[in-house]
Amino acid sequence: MKRIGILGAGTWGMALARMLTVSGNDVLVWSAIEKEIDSLSTTRKHPNLPQMKIPDELRFTKSIEEVCKDKDILLFAVPSVFVRSTAAKARPYVADGQIIVDVAKGIEPDTLYTMTEILADELGKEGGPKGVRLVALSGPTHAEEVAIDLPTTIVSASKDMEAAAYVQEVFTNNVMRVYTNEDIKGVELSGAMKNVIALGVGISTGLGYGDNARAALITRGIAEIARLGVTMGCNVHTFAGLAGIGDLIVTATSMHSRNNRAGILIGKGETPENAVKEVGMVVEGMNALPAALELAERYQVEMPIVQTVNAIVNKGMGAAEAVKSLMERGLKNELPQGYEK
Repeated sequence: MKRIGILGAGTWGMALARMLTVSGNDVLVWSAIEKEIDSLSTTRKHPNLPQMKIPDELRFTKSIEEVCKDKDILLFAVPSVFVRSTAAKARPYVADGQIIVDVAKGIEPDTLYTMTEILADELGKEGGPKGVRLVALSGPTHAEEVAIDLPTTIVSASKDMEAAAYVQEVFTNNVMRVYTNEDIKGVELSGAMKNVIALGVGISTGLGYGDNARAALITRGIAEIARLGVTMGCNVHTFAGLAGIGDLIVTATSMHSRNNRAGILIGKGETPENAVKEVGMVVEGMNALPAALELAERYQVEMPIVQTVNAIVNKGMGAAEAVKSLMERGLKNELPQGYEK
């Protein structure tokens, strides 16, 4: 039995909390929203996961100190925009050498840090723990399915392969299969960027376009992400794996996906603000756009789909007009130039 502290009680944090409890671990969940803790601990239901029953053994706390103390694993499951502030709150209580797993997906706009880079930066400040071991857990994983034990695969990524293997062992069960990957940068980059592409796929669907357009956007979308990743020093094979194309497929084709649903609403003529309101949860693709554009600029990588989604979401460009501009771009060879054959 492992002692696991989970920071964040959203759908993904709670789906994992339940799964880890059912696997026989001692799990404690913290949320910054006290009302959320009161509601979850009394009703044993999550409002956005109606089919999931929270096991009686799963415990809740309003104390960030308690959730961090004496744990084998700390799991950060807050939205990407709250990773830094949550790490700052947790810093005094995190043990030296602590294994920390992050499941949020995103890139910080100002620093262009991935989520584990934010954790390393924030926890590394004065008074923080020494030698924390950071792992990113990412892949094609809808909380709605994990919450009801549907078969799922995921990647445990870390430069510290011993920590990645430890997390692999703890999170694996008969419905969750975990692979390891040392290319943590590629895994985290994929997790952030696929949300932007999924928004684009949703917009295409909302405009009434079909499967052909969806397949084109997914395929050319992963080509953009891989192009950026390889330029940044990532392993090209990561983008053909679960955290790359796997996560993009599930995010771009499912109605569980907030990014896809928000995109569909925008394609049907809703403003981006109204689409986010209607989805009612964090749409990470919107948050990832500024960093995606900045990275494309910094590394001089062409990312036309990302730029088109940004034109629609942030510059008021009509969705149909934006798709037309993508279709009318200069003609290209499909294979990346300069790759070894």
